[in-house]
Formats: sequence, structure tokens, C-alpha cells
Amino acid sequence: MIVRAGILYDGTLDPPKRNVDLVVNDGRIEAIRAASGQCDLEATCVTPGLVNAHAHLEASGEPDMMGMISTTTVNQRMLRAVENARKSVKAGVTTIRDVGGSHAIAPDIRDAIEEGRIPGPRMRAAGAVLCMTGGHGWPIGRAVDSPWDARKAVREQMWAGADCIKLIATGGVLTKGAVPGNAQLTPDELSSAIEEAHRHGLRVAAHAIGTQGIKNALRAGIDSIEHGTLLDDEAIELFKERNVYLVPTLSAPTCILAHLEDGQQPEYVQKKARTLGDVMAQNLRKAYENGVRIAGGSDAGTPYNYHEDYAREVELMWSLLGMTPQQALHAATNVAAELVGLHKGLLAVGEPADLLLLRGDVGQDVRALCEPQLVLKGGLIQ
Repeated sequence: MIVRAGILYDGTLDPPKRNVDLVVNDGRIEAIRAASGQCDLEATCVTPGLVNAHAHLEASGEPDMMGMISTTTVNQRMLRAVENARKSVKAGVTTIRDVGGSHAIAPDIRDAIEEGRIPGPRMRAAGAVLCMTGGHGWPIGRAVDSPWDARKAVREQMWAGADCIKLIATGGVLTKGAVPGNAQLTPDELSSAIEEAHRHGLRVAAHAIGTQGIKNALRAGIDSIEHGTLLDDEAIELFKERNVYLVPTLSAPTCILAHLEDGQQPEYVQKKARTLGDVMAQNLRKAYENGVRIAGGSDAGTPYNYHEDYAREVELMWSLLGMTPQQALHAATNVAAELVGLHKGLLAVGEPADLLLLRGDVGQDVRALCEPQLVLKGGLIQ
């Protein structure tokens, strides 16, 4: 297959190429060359497929996510996860990392996609989140109460099929009684879980909103901080010193705050989101401006935060963090792919032919990602 691009953004920050052909063979990019002769597909603009490094496939943007989990069956959530995987890839998300769910749903979805039985993105899956007893995320969590228990919990997730691990370092917005600013898992528990996961080649993400919990996770050797809302100057230096990714999940609080008047979200969710919304953009923009590596991830599945709307997260990195459109695309392709670890998120020889064909120049208007003309994953139209 030959795909012709009027403008090609390859996932790096290099200037875009113009009037080029991508030669696709056996699901991978075989060559990139000057446009000539006949082509099979053609678009004004071509980019790599998007990489969402933070999602929850079994949730569908319900106003009360934790309430949904407690009132639905495992089979119902599995069906929702299948539907959300399809919606994601149709919208241009060709790689996704599910960072917390119940009953090994996400690993089973990943395997079904890999076997070609259902449509969906390439996947990493964390399984249950590891939290303190009664801590944030407990409805989709495995309670951890000591460093050795943390090691056992990592082993259990691996046994259930997880290929990455998610730790809960602080409280959060969606769990009743969990104060976002408070540290939860202890430094020793974090260190033990991370060491055990790394020993087996698994990368580890930490839900961390509060300042102390962010720094606990950074010092423990975490690979990525999810949210990072209340980070401070010391945390920024630790991010850079230890080369840790920050996944800001801007869509999650933005969507909650945009629907405060709907009257369907729990009052405690609204109250906590209001408090964090006041400082989120300021702190995260400061992190970006001071050189912290930002990887795209939307927390899709949280209230009003739909899996098919990941392009909105890229737009928020532009509007709230001050990235250029190309920098935001880079964060949601190459950088996020480096974190997930399945491929490079680049359009380069030898890489998977995961392509978005767009009607407009994304470098001029990042919103061109919102309605792709066509999505290819491994050279196949989705």
C-alpha cells in the first residue's frame, strides 16, 4: 500500500515533510519517499496514530464512575470495555495503556485484540490498582498493607496477565473519603512494589495528586506520575533528575468541572475537583516549561471523559500547557509510546504502520485530530 501525505508529521519535533509517500508492507513502514506515480490512499495531512497512556476501558464516562462499578456486573463492564476499545481505535487511538480495572478485564481485552477477535488499539494492561486498605480506587483495587504484601500484589497482577503496574500514592477525586492531597501507600510499600515489578521487566505508574505522595513515588523509582496536580519545585527537580514521565490527564478534571451543573456527579467529586481545578493548569504548565517530560494520557472513562475524545487531551496540552500543536502531537505519539513501551510512536522505516489521515494541517490547528479521515493500525483500515 502507498499512502500519500501532503504534509507528514512523523511524531518527532522535526519540521514536517511535504508531498511524500509512505510505502506500507506487511503492516510496517517500508519506505518514506518523494511522492510520485499512483497511490492507494491520500490525505492533506498524515500523523502517527495517537497513544493514550492513561485510560480505563471498562468505564464509559459515567457521572459516578465508582457508583457504576458497584452496581454493574463483571460481564456488563467487559462489554463496555469491548465497545470502548472499538471507539478508541476508530477515533485514532492506535495504542492505549489501561491503568486500572476489575477482574482482569483489561488483560483479557488486550489478548482478544492481539488475537484479532475484537477491534481495538495495541494495549498494555495494569490489572487491579494497588492501594492502601480503603484507599483511593479500592473498588478496582487490591489492598496492600506492608512492603512484602506489595510484592505479593505485584506478583498476583502478573499472574492475572498484567504487563504494567499501577500504584496509588495519594488520595483521589472519585473515591469517597480519599483526600487528594494526602499520601496513601507508604514509601516502603511503593519501593517494594516498584522493585518487584522492575525485577520482572514491568513499568510502574503512580496515581499521585498530592505533593508528598508525588515525591514519595519519585524517590521510590517510579516510571511515570499520573496527574501530578500538586507538584512543587522540588518535585519538578526530582522528575528531571530521575527522568520520570508526567501524564497530566488534563481531560479528567476539565470534564468534571464542565458538567458541575448537570447534577449527576456526587457532591464530594465536585467539591474536590473545584479545589484542584484552581491550581492544575498553573502547576502542570510550570512543570512543562521547566523541562519535565509530558506524555499524553486522558484518564478516559472518568466522568464525561469519553474514549473517543482523546484528541481533546491533545488540544488541552496546547491550550493549557502552552505547547505548540506539534509539541502536543509529539507528547501524544512519540513520548507516550516511549512510556507505554510497545513501539516508538514514530512514522519511520520499520515501525508499525499506525497512521492518521487528516483533512487539515494539525501543525496549524491541533483540532484537525478530532475527526480523522481514516485510521490505519498495522496497515489495516479500522
